[in-house]
Amino acid sequence: ITFSACNKKDPTREAPLSDAVIETTVLKDQLLFPWEILWGPDNKIWMTEKNGTISRLDTANGDATLVYKIADVVANGEGGLLGMALHPDFNTTPEVFVVYDYSASTGYKEKVVKYTYANNTLSNPIILLDNINAAGIHNGSRLLFTPDKKLLITTGDAGNAAIAQDGTALNGKILRINTDGTIPADNPDPTSPVWTKGHRNPQGLAYANGVLYSSEHGPSNDDEVNIIEKGRNFGWPNVQGFCDTDAEKIFCGGNNVKEPIYAWTPTLAVCGIEFYHQDAIPQWKNSLLMVTLKDQTLYQLKLSTDGSEVDSVFKIFSGDYGRLRDVCISPDGKVYIATSNGSNDKIVQVRRSN
Repeated sequence: ITFSACNKKDPTREAPLSDAVIETTVLKDQLLFPWEILWGPDNKIWMTEKNGTISRLDTANGDATLVYKIADVVANGEGGLLGMALHPDFNTTPEVFVVYDYSASTGYKEKVVKYTYANNTLSNPIILLDNINAAGIHNGSRLLFTPDKKLLITTGDAGNAAIAQDGTALNGKILRINTDGTIPADNPDPTSPVWTKGHRNPQGLAYANGVLYSSEHGPSNDDEVNIIEKGRNFGWPNVQGFCDTDAEKIFCGGNNVKEPIYAWTPTLAVCGIEFYHQDAIPQWKNSLLMVTLKDQTLYQLKLSTDGSEVDSVFKIFSGDYGRLRDVCISPDGKVYIATSNGSNDKIVQVRRSN
């Protein structure tokens, strides 16, 4: 077995600036740890904050309308109300899916819940998955619908690295379920929601041209961007980044490990990702846009034509707004960024300068 790490590892954080001329505008401030921002079919940004708040943001004027406050959310360290997704047929099936952490009799836990949206509020909560271990660190929790209308959920190892290799546990995984919480018949195990395993703390998901991408926090080394494939093992904690060492090569060869397509050492604290292919900023077409927390940067990862590799990396801006948690893209090609500083957090619009 040959592992192809040599030409895909960037040992530094250095990257040239994008040659796209942009301008940024603070659209909304005075937020507290926004975690998910996504573009809704109502042409509003739907947003979660870790304290349990779900809002809709009008990008024309920056007005935020409260939709719902989930009462049993418990924000603890990195935990709280995290990922959100809207049903792919939202206009006819107005369902909102969220994942959040709460206090149970058995400890700090995480669950995936579906709500019905009507008259600018949520009702009829239905628990789809429960009893996922949560912690003050490594909760994962990005949600994404794929074109076949399956819901993907990333989970972290919740500080217990070994659990990521336990195929019977829900932590350290990417999970895949139907919209009613049942297990798809074509999952690797039709009795289990586990789609892939061996994850430390994946906090970004994006789907484009038949390829599913994930960004994942490493320890002090090897933040990763991965291509997610059914049933694959992504190595943690036995493999960090690529299959480099002799021990890693042995583990990779015997455990169906998929290497990342890009990795960073030292780490950047990679977070939300989105695929950009709009004409508004042509330099960014066929790229993943990725935000980082520790590195405080919006990156462009230019993909190969078939999307299987990262051809080049550019910084769009860095250090201007502090820690960056998530990114979303409007149909007209504007980019929106959520900060994660814990004080006066913001939604920032990024667009091509006139």
